[in-house]
Amino acid sequence: MPRNEYQAELAALREDVVAMSETVAERLEMGLTALETGDEELAEEVINGDDEINQLYLDLEKQCTDLIALQQPVAGDLRFIAASFKIITDLERIADLATNLGEYAQVADNDIFPSVDIQAIGETTLAMLDSAMEAYAAEDRELCYTVNDRDDDLDTECEIASGTVVRELIEGEQLDDNEIEPFMEDVSRLLLTIRDLERVGDHAVNIAARALYMIDNNDELIY
Repeated sequence: MPRNEYQAELAALREDVVAMSETVAERLEMGLTALETGDEELAEEVINGDDEINQLYLDLEKQCTDLIALQQPVAGDLRFIAASFKIITDLERIADLATNLGEYAQVADNDIFPSVDIQAIGETTLAMLDSAMEAYAAEDRELCYTVNDRDDDLDTECEIASGTVVRELIEGEQLDDNEIEPFMEDVSRLLLTIRDLERVGDHAVNIAARALYMIDNNDELIY
């Protein structure tokens, strides 16, 4: 393959990975909106859209494996392809977590703990994902560290939110027997929502870590 055609394929891979991330971020935002508004149709759209994300993943996986098998890249090009492959795996898992939000939105009562701001946590995760993908697209090493540092803030937000749920649960009014089970199911879903958003942040850090490895052959952030 001529050198210019090979470079065009590498550029196309980068563009396609970024495009996948934009679709995943859109689904995550939709899932958060469905949770906030109780929009069951929007929740269903997020859930049904998971097949599209899975297909994007498979298509990009093939691009990566074909480039490795047919072009036998070395050094920086090999790190780029390997990082891209790992990043699409994290993106696919974020999409799975967005699907979870859609499923929670279909059945959850999101007014049980109004002091827990799920949307604020969601905005943090979306910003982390955006920064991690910008680090990959622009080869910005400083953004990689920024995403990693911001994960501490997200962990704190999630810890406070979970603690608030537990505290208010303990301090709350007594419920009738017929109210306890559905209430505890909503509590469980809220705690799962917080956990899933924290995991989105972890995947964003993974993306930033792979981007840093791609840029500088630096595995400092890879856990």
